[in-house]
Amino acid sequence: MKLELETYVVIVSFITSFFAVFLSNGIIIGVPAIAQDFAMNNVIQNWVPTILFLTVAVCTVPAGQISGKFGVKKSLLAGVLVFLIGSIGACLSFSTESFLLFRIVQGAGMAFLNVSAMAMVVHAVKPQNRGKALGFTVTGVYLATSLSPVICGFLVHNLGWRSIFYFVIPFLVLCIILLSLKITDEWKTYEKDKIDKIGSIIYGLGILAFIYGFTTLTTTSGLILTILGLILLVVFGAYELRQKSPVFNVNLFKNKKFTSSNIAALCSYIAIMVVTTLLNYHFQYVRGWDAQMSGLILIITPIIMAIMAPNAGKLSDRIHPQKLAALGMGIATIALLILTFLTGDTPLYMVVVAMILQGIGMGLFSSPNMNAIMSSVPPKDAPTASASQATMRTIGQTMSLGLLTLVFAWIMGSLKLAPEYASMIVQSSQIICGICTAACLIAIFASLVGVRSKDEFNTKRPN
Repeated sequence: MKLELETYVVIVSFITSFFAVFLSNGIIIGVPAIAQDFAMNNVIQNWVPTILFLTVAVCTVPAGQISGKFGVKKSLLAGVLVFLIGSIGACLSFSTESFLLFRIVQGAGMAFLNVSAMAMVVHAVKPQNRGKALGFTVTGVYLATSLSPVICGFLVHNLGWRSIFYFVIPFLVLCIILLSLKITDEWKTYEKDKIDKIGSIIYGLGILAFIYGFTTLTTTSGLILTILGLILLVVFGAYELRQKSPVFNVNLFKNKKFTSSNIAALCSYIAIMVVTTLLNYHFQYVRGWDAQMSGLILIITPIIMAIMAPNAGKLSDRIHPQKLAALGMGIATIALLILTFLTGDTPLYMVVVAMILQGIGMGLFSSPNMNAIMSSVPPKDAPTASASQATMRTIGQTMSLGLLTLVFAWIMGSLKLAPEYASMIVQSSQIICGICTAACLIAIFASLVGVRSKDEFNTKRPN
């Protein structure tokens, strides 16, 4: 029975991880068509993926405490239901405003989905198999990353961008059925704790102000919001230290392995998330390919990640996970360095080489780094650790896309993305890749700091 339960937990985690990423990553292929349909400029166009990640970042920390109090299975089920509602709404959108509204609904559902799925794996799976199980979850992420450009490219090219959202609906329904009928256990670790409403509000306002301000940093209001957001996040940390039932246990950051792995995760997502968008713009606007052709080429990196992730996760059960993470991020740094010099005349084989190196590097980094985060805390704090890694991922992704919006707005103003502005697109991409290379170097350093830490990994199974 336990083996059967573990199997279903991993399957559900795989499905939810796959389709969360499918709609967050695959939408990039459809953005040009969506922008054309709703007459968006480049700033609004870049908000199509960004607004989702911003919502996830705001909701993830409260989702960790809520899932711990009311149960990770119930929270996951609720997250999938909300995500489904947002997907149906996106299909039926009739304006820019309505479409972005339902992207926000999707983001709220995804926050609970991300936190609860990972926490459920940690609770249900034996510690000696944790890295392998988390590796399969990450495989779902990377398979979605690899297949979404191809599937979405085909759907957009032949059926229109709305078909992307119609495609996921039956799979989300299947996930709801599996959660309702096949997983009968429930896991609660914060059942007696009170919900920290004030802490959640301070955090939400802080992260919202910081990220939104970051995307408009070239303006005075953007700079003010960014500083205000940072101040609120500092206030949040100080407030949480005085709470008996904090929405986020800040004391976990006293563990250097936990802290270093979270910093590495944050920097890795800042560096990597934007690459798919940049390459998609390069293929469609600089080289003049259609969405279907672009999707076929973009499959290279994530399919390599999907192959490597479960093996790297399994390997991290035997070898120090942060050593593997540092090695992987080193390889990814080389890939970004190559892309920093990408122009319209760059041979396609060089682009492919960079994509292969990125796939190998991130495949070697992600599962071990996630294992390091989830294994460096006491069993009762699994939901908080899950919320932490999900928050670092979403903040990193949002900042990465915010960097995209910031640099493109700086170089191009309010011009629409189009082939006639290819030189500006190339210049913007080079600046972004240079910044992302620096973020990779910080991630390497953070992982090596964790390796030298004397803090121990947790090998106990949660109750």
